[in-house]
Amino acid sequence: MRFLLMLPFLFFGAACSSETPAPIEPNKTRVADALAYCKKKGMNQNIVCFLDMQQHSGLNRFMVYSFNEGKVLHSFPVSHGCGNYPWSFTWTKQKATFSNKDGSHCSSLGKYKIGERAYSQWGVNIKYVLHGLDASNNNALKRAIVLHSWEQVPDQAVFPKGTPEGWGCPAISNNNFKILDPLLKEANKPVLLWMY
Repeated sequence: MRFLLMLPFLFFGAACSSETPAPIEPNKTRVADALAYCKKKGMNQNIVCFLDMQQHSGLNRFMVYSFNEGKVLHSFPVSHGCGNYPWSFTWTKQKATFSNKDGSHCSSLGKYKIGERAYSQWGVNIKYVLHGLDASNNNALKRAIVLHSWEQVPDQAVFPKGTPEGWGCPAISNNNFKILDPLLKEANKPVLLWMY
């Protein structure tokens, strides 16, 4: 009788756990390609930032990956551009639109060099300038696309809710930026950020 009473709880628990998405990891091919690119371009070979923008915006799709340890050290939610929608909402949480065009308010896919650390009017008042390295994102400087923090971005995954959308910058929460900032400051060479 006790077993029969527990059955609904077992099925309910299984149903709930199956709805929780698995942690996001970069595949081995992308990791190998990133390391080869960093070696070729003289960039940092300790860490890389992967942003899997194919994923729902409420997931931890910003990954700080350690080449040395062969694993993701930290993962956070990250915003993307709102495009034609009003900013700070989550209209495109399931499928973002991407563009390299100035004024599009979209994020741009491709590889970036994380450049100069500077003052930001957003979040914890620090930003990193992003240098687009591909034809798909080479307007990053012109468009003022930077890596910064934003109070509206959550610290942890909020799926099935989304992360608020901005004007194209990859923005993470203030608390997560405080984790990332020391890693970037201590890097002996420019760090690669790969948004795909």
